[in-house]
Amino acid sequence: MTDIAIRRALLSVSDKTGVVDLARILAERGVELVSTGGTAKALREAGLSVKDVSDLTGFPEMMDGRVKTLHPMVHGGLLAVRDDAAHAAAMEEHGIGAIDLVVVNLYPFEATVAKGAARDEVIENIDIGGPSMVRSAAKNHAYVAIVTDPADYALLEKGSTTLDERRRLAAKAFAATAAYDSAIAQWFAFADQGERFPATLPLTLKRGQTLRYGENPHQQGAFYAAAGTGATGIGQARQLQGKELSYNNLNDADAALELVAEFRDAAPSCVIVKHANPCGVATADSLEAAYAEAFACDTVSAFGGIIAVNRPLDGATARAITQIFTEVVVAPDADEEALALFAAKKNLRLLLTGALPDPRRAGLTAKSILGGWLVQDRDGGMLTDDMLKVVTKRQPTAQELADCRFAWTVAKHVKSNAIVYAKDGATAGIGAGQMNRLESARIAAWKAKDAADKAGWGQPRTIGSAVASDAFFPFADGLMAAVEAGATAVIQPGGSIRDDEVIAAADAAGLAMVFTGIRHFRH
Repeated sequence: MTDIAIRRALLSVSDKTGVVDLARILAERGVELVSTGGTAKALREAGLSVKDVSDLTGFPEMMDGRVKTLHPMVHGGLLAVRDDAAHAAAMEEHGIGAIDLVVVNLYPFEATVAKGAARDEVIENIDIGGPSMVRSAAKNHAYVAIVTDPADYALLEKGSTTLDERRRLAAKAFAATAAYDSAIAQWFAFADQGERFPATLPLTLKRGQTLRYGENPHQQGAFYAAAGTGATGIGQARQLQGKELSYNNLNDADAALELVAEFRDAAPSCVIVKHANPCGVATADSLEAAYAEAFACDTVSAFGGIIAVNRPLDGATARAITQIFTEVVVAPDADEEALALFAAKKNLRLLLTGALPDPRRAGLTAKSILGGWLVQDRDGGMLTDDMLKVVTKRQPTAQELADCRFAWTVAKHVKSNAIVYAKDGATAGIGAGQMNRLESARIAAWKAKDAADKAGWGQPRTIGSAVASDAFFPFADGLMAAVEAGATAVIQPGGSIRDDEVIAAADAAGLAMVFTGIRHFRH
């Protein structure tokens, strides 16, 4: 059996968008309408003839509506295999009528949680009968159509469904109940029971878009957004213009937004990212100046990069950005002049995020490995005054301490091993992703010298800079590379068995060094 004519439909929806129009079309085709509670009331008010579920079951709705559709007269009509003689005989014997269509959407559990409802109200918004009907209809999709999304109502206007349509609707229905159960399980585990890592971790992801490919053209890729979390991020940003975002665009834009969010309450700030690593970061009196300082750190890597800013884009900054090729610009907002300037660059993607995410927000991050997933708390570690411990004879000056803090914030977002030189609120050189810390220190210093040569400065900005290391210096050699580059202050976690040796080397070089007591590995 392929095409099934709809003769009886059961409609029971929480979201009543479009249901009256659908019911009217079905009624015009002679479909018997069966409904419950508020849905039945809405259909009758629209002048439609509706049979109550209680008319089928012989039982009234009871227990404040908790029990209404959980009955053999309903589920028998959904689960019966129509061309099975025994099933047909049972239907005949017990007077069970077939149901050809179920239109259901579930109690608004996530919306109830999101509004901060009390526990009892949250529990009452756990739908039982709805998911049961959905699953029964979806299991028996050879004969029954199940619709859980108003966007699919148009499929029903012809008064029948094909087997292919019912298969697709069944798959969508099981995904809907899985997501619903996942939301409930998450609430119980995290909010109600206060578990950090429950024995079973349910995740719900909704496909936002299919991508042209993954990291490389031979890989397929897609973007999935977390469902029902109220998240603020790249996944929720509004793309105003430009080509479709690629896998790498999204990954890099996320890295840029994560870092610029660290400066959401700071002076105008700009981040430039390439291959998920910052290649220039700065704060200044204006957004245009912050972009110029960030760009100056590495004018080569900035080409084809991702730019994120912590303030609405203005025309002057947009004009500066459009002087070179940029893949994506991420900003809270943009003024009319900036929008007009970017409009002339048809391939440039512009993403507006609204409010920037809170860098201290709680949550989990997950990474797939062969055979499983690694799950951890998000790195929301923030530097506070009481964490800082000066371990050298020389105290840092106020400017050195400010540069230490700035370099430390950037280093948190650089792939390990990470070394960041900073001076006057701007990065001077960044060394990322090396297998040893010494090489990261040397690469960062070399990049600073290269930037100075290209700009025609008399000396690299590492002279008089502060240097941050995302983890402790296991030997003094990495520290001495920073000394050779001209750094005068150091910030690092400390904790090495050779801390005394490293501190002695810092004292001998006249450095000021601060320990934080925490590290920021990023792999």
